[in-house]
Amino acid sequence: MNIELMGQRAKAAAYQLATLTAQEKNQLLMTVADHLNANAADILAANQLDVADAVKQGLSPALIDRLTLTVERLADIANDVRKVCQLSDPIGQVIDGGQLDSGLKIERRRVPLGVVAIIYEARPNVTIDVATLCLKTGNAAILRGGKETYRTNAQTVDVIRKALTQHGLPIDAVQAIDDPDRQWVNQLLKLDKYVDMLIPRGGASLHKLCREHSTIPVITGGIGVCHLYVDETMDSEQALNVIVNAKKQRPSACNSLETLLIHRSQLDQFLPKFLSRMTQEGITLHLDPQLSSHPALGNKEYAQATEASYRDEWLSLDLNIKAVADLHEAVEHIREYGTQHSDGILTERYLNAQEFVNQVDSAAVYVNASTRFTDGGQFGLGAEVAVSTQKLHARGPMGLEALTTYKWICWGQNSLR
Repeated sequence: MNIELMGQRAKAAAYQLATLTAQEKNQLLMTVADHLNANAADILAANQLDVADAVKQGLSPALIDRLTLTVERLADIANDVRKVCQLSDPIGQVIDGGQLDSGLKIERRRVPLGVVAIIYEARPNVTIDVATLCLKTGNAAILRGGKETYRTNAQTVDVIRKALTQHGLPIDAVQAIDDPDRQWVNQLLKLDKYVDMLIPRGGASLHKLCREHSTIPVITGGIGVCHLYVDETMDSEQALNVIVNAKKQRPSACNSLETLLIHRSQLDQFLPKFLSRMTQEGITLHLDPQLSSHPALGNKEYAQATEASYRDEWLSLDLNIKAVADLHEAVEHIREYGTQHSDGILTERYLNAQEFVNQVDSAAVYVNASTRFTDGGQFGLGAEVAVSTQKLHARGPMGLEALTTYKWICWGQNSLR
């Protein structure tokens, strides 16, 4: 495998993709979606082999859930591709501009980034999401998926490359590093001559590796230690429904709830109902030591929340619980332990909501809503390439515009300075 050659071919393909019209790109993506449906049996068979290996290797249920495709999930992925076709193409959009005193007419025009590299772990849907968004925005993609899903990734990349060939486009517009050897990742991180942006999607160790060793601009995110704060005004029944959704709807997702903060004045009324509902939902609680003596616990013993558990993603049906004195203490906890991903407040007081929104510096801040909405599709962006917790270039779910940059176009009349 020659990583430098992959970069060269991707860059050449990107130049050609940048000239495509919106209609040509949408036709390509519709073909990709059709091929996903037509080749579903092969993709799912490959995925079953990957899942079987993962079970043998003793991977966690959360990881296995992430890498598992079903008929329904694959159909949803194909439909997401079709939805991206319906989105407005940002390429060529004039952001702003005007006529200068010199007579020069200038405009800022949105253009593709060029080549985008993605390193991701056990998420086979990322292969399609990333390729779809890159092709829609005229970018070439270099994909490096996890070894846990190498068969699934190979099948889906093959589908995309067949669609490219069918439309007479360069097959190297989408390439995959299918060898699990870490040396290829290390080489990719130095490919700044050809790759314009690198996005790692995985655990903290992958993000650390990319930040420390990449010569390519890196956008990190997707690690979600997400919080909800139940303040002193919130109705218990409504709060419980939001909490259950945020924790249970898909616990292996980066936007699932990991720590619940409860105003102390709510404990006597809220805790008995909460403990009963969590038992009913099969959610394992990890309680702050200060809660261990509360009468609502009765004789039942609960796991203890720790410094480590407050900082880690559970990605499972586990939930930290902590009582706080007020909104200020809730915000301080989120600032200390959160990852600036998705955090929210459950309240019936507008001023509390406003103060929380102003003080919590996360990519997505919620008022009376589940954190599970932090998603490109839910935000109306179509499939997402990642969720960025950074502040430069892109923040939150990264859709089409996050895969673009701009150039200045200057029109003169033989103008001289």
